[in-house]
Amino acid sequence: MNCEELIRYLSDYIDNNLNEDLRADAEEHLRTCHNCHVVLDTTRKTILMYKGSLKEPIPAPRREALFDRLLKAISDREDCPPEGM
Repeated sequence: MNCEELIRYLSDYIDNNLNEDLRADAEEHLRTCHNCHVVLDTTRKTILMYKGSLKEPIPAPRREALFDRLLKAISDREDCPPEGM
């Protein structure tokens, strides 16, 4: 799994909605990629802060926009090459 794939599956990873193989791939990537580990940690903390401040869930369009921005930020980084490089 590469950085872009991890970001694509991040929400499902956090929600424990990945199949066993994808979860293992994500965990392996997180062990070796500091940047993605920071993104995961920050996302989890943001969710906890948001849940603590509001009683309503994050609207789907807003959540999708957030993950699109994260994916773009990761793909624009030169220190996170595509898988196989």
